Amino acid sequence: CVILDAQGACPDATVTQELLKEGFHKDLLVKVELGVVGEDAGGCTVAARTRLPRGIYVDPYEMASLQQHNLTKAVLIPDVIDVEAPEYLATDLLVLLYMEPDLQCSRCFRAAVPVHGRYHRPAEEREEALVVLKSPELLVCCCDHRLSAECWKPVEVEAPCSGKNNGPCGWYSLTHKPAYGESILQVPVGLRQHSSLVCVVTLLATMLCSSLILTAVCKYGHFS
Repeated sequence: CVILDAQGACPDATVTQELLKEGFHKDLLVKVELGVVGEDAGGCTVAARTRLPRGIYVDPYEMASLQQHNLTKAVLIPDVIDVEAPEYLATDLLVLLYMEPDLQCSRCFRAAVPVHGRYHRPAEEREEALVVLKSPELLVCCCDHRLSAECWKPVEVEAPCSGKNNGPCGWYSLTHKPAYGESILQVPVGLRQHSSLVCVVTLLATMLCSSLILTAVCKYGHFS
């Protein structure tokens, strides 16, 4: 196991957070480089604890499918999420995302999780709503560690050390510097002045479709 002993200045870590893809459905990519001088971090488990604002969410059913195929490891708090709720009726979500070692860098870790934008209320002028995603909290668990109290602060996180075992883990919060200040998700929204047009078009489309269904039933249906 790796012994991390901070001497002198605290070894900062660098966190990069990116939102990939376009539209409502994106991938949240988190990359971490631990600032451990002279050692690698092969004996450490690293996790990013991210608070998702109510305008963005993780689908628990999609997450369960990905975890079943070992494509990602994460804990959702709460674990029951209304995926149909609009932004103004939703709540924040806490995601503990376990990170995998980067084979090209002994002190680097990375993880990705699919996220989805929620529908927002119609706006007055802007055709998009901005959802700000702040930099995650970095959690580290290393076996046989001797950690400086000034640099590493123990935190209470009720989660195992990895997605595979069920035992508790002694997590420590690590000071880090984000590569970018914030990630911003741009969610398309409707305009209030278009509400009358949308209602009329929706009503006409509903009447047309209903008429086509009734015509098909009368023409091809079998009535006893």
